[in-house]
Amino acid sequence: MPAKPAPIKKASPKAPAPKKEEAPAPAPAPAEAAPAEVAPPVEVEAPPAEAAPAEAAAPAEAAPAEAAPTEEKAPVEPAPEQPKAPTPPPPNEPTSEPLEVTVDDKSDTSVTITWRPPKTIPANSGLDGYTVEITKEGTEDWKVANEDLTVSCRYVIKNQTTGDRLLIRVVAVNPGGRSPPATIADPVLVKEVGARPKVRLPRFLRQRYVKKVGEKINLVIPYSGKPKPVVSWLKDGQPLDSKRANIRTSDRDSILFIRQAERGDSGSYEMCVKVDDFEDKAAIIIQIIELPGPPASIKIVDVWGFNVALEWTVPKDNGNTEITGYTVQKADKKTGDWFNILEHYTRLNATISDLIMGNTYTFRIFAENKCGLSEECAVTKGEATIVKEVIDYKPTPFVEHDFTEAPKFTTVLNDRSTTVGYSTKLLCSVRGCPKPKILWMKNKMILNNMDNPKYRMISTGGICTLEIRKPGPYDGGEYVCRAENTLGKVDTGCKLEVKKPLHADTDKDE
Repeated sequence: MPAKPAPIKKASPKAPAPKKEEAPAPAPAPAEAAPAEVAPPVEVEAPPAEAAPAEAAAPAEAAPAEAAPTEEKAPVEPAPEQPKAPTPPPPNEPTSEPLEVTVDDKSDTSVTITWRPPKTIPANSGLDGYTVEITKEGTEDWKVANEDLTVSCRYVIKNQTTGDRLLIRVVAVNPGGRSPPATIADPVLVKEVGARPKVRLPRFLRQRYVKKVGEKINLVIPYSGKPKPVVSWLKDGQPLDSKRANIRTSDRDSILFIRQAERGDSGSYEMCVKVDDFEDKAAIIIQIIELPGPPASIKIVDVWGFNVALEWTVPKDNGNTEITGYTVQKADKKTGDWFNILEHYTRLNATISDLIMGNTYTFRIFAENKCGLSEECAVTKGEATIVKEVIDYKPTPFVEHDFTEAPKFTTVLNDRSTTVGYSTKLLCSVRGCPKPKILWMKNKMILNNMDNPKYRMISTGGICTLEIRKPGPYDGGEYVCRAENTLGKVDTGCKLEVKKPLHADTDKDE
């Protein structure tokens, strides 16, 4: 009968089962354990599906009997806490009333209001939007002005009757319901607010506005005022000529347009905006300029030395602006080419210097303003000739320097010694004018290289040289060099010692 031991072995791992709160279960187990043990020997043929539960029941009931000792050793754990019931969400609450409901703008048929969000907005319900409600003064029939909730803090109440007095309030709406209404204290009159007219002249038009002839003028001048002001323009106190200037006026600005400016368009333009009995004016000074004319006259005042003095007068036409300077040019009669002498010169007279003697000059002058140099110029009627001055040149007579000089030795002879058989030279230098004649003497006897080839005498560039070829023992003595010319003579001398070779002395001793 393997049915008994098998359940007992399998029950031991299930011993912790009693830890769960199943204490009443072991009491009925002994009463049902006997039938469970007798059940296997019954030979009643039962279907396998029913036998399995009977065998499973026996180990389940026997387990508590053997598990009893285990329960005595294992510590008893506290029973788990029962889960708490979920806290119901807080009920939705409406917000506080909107803040600072004010009128922002009005017209004859509409009122624009603004406000600030409520101070208190519940976190769980939030804010869906706002409802704007209106009623006429003296009634309590509040009507909603906006069909859908508005999330903006600004709303325009349209399609109203001019002259009505309205009471206006704003209500914040969320899932908690409507907030307390925020009402404008005083009734609002449906009528456009009058504002004094004002011309807002741009900064660059607050001073003189300068343009050149032929350029386009397009000035945009903003203005304000309620109701819409009436705009008018004047030039020098007279209505504008529609053929020269066009005016385009919108709700916010007025435009003065001139396609091609002319000198006649210069003047003071006045823009006037008017609302009922109030008006505002702004003056614009427009100046149209062009190139100036030439100087009225020019003349040569004086000519002296290498200089010419000029004078001229201002142009008759300055181009509708001040003259900023003059350009002076000159031309030589020989070449006819013009050259700038002075540029941006501001005076009406000038002195032209550094002219070339013998040349004849013509001068011309251009006027200059903000547009540039004049197209025409003023030319001198006469010519300025720089006359050559006749100079009587008397050269200073030339006195030739006297370079004559008596002979003088700049380097004298020095005593020397030499060895028999070795050529030697005696050197000295001399100067004098006329060139001195050189003589060499030995022991007061004049040497002549023509008679004795042993001596060679050279005199070049004041350097005097006496070469003695292979001197012998008898060539020693006193040598003198003499320099002589018409102004005098001078001598320099030295002693020459001729020594015997050393090897000759050694042979004699042997």
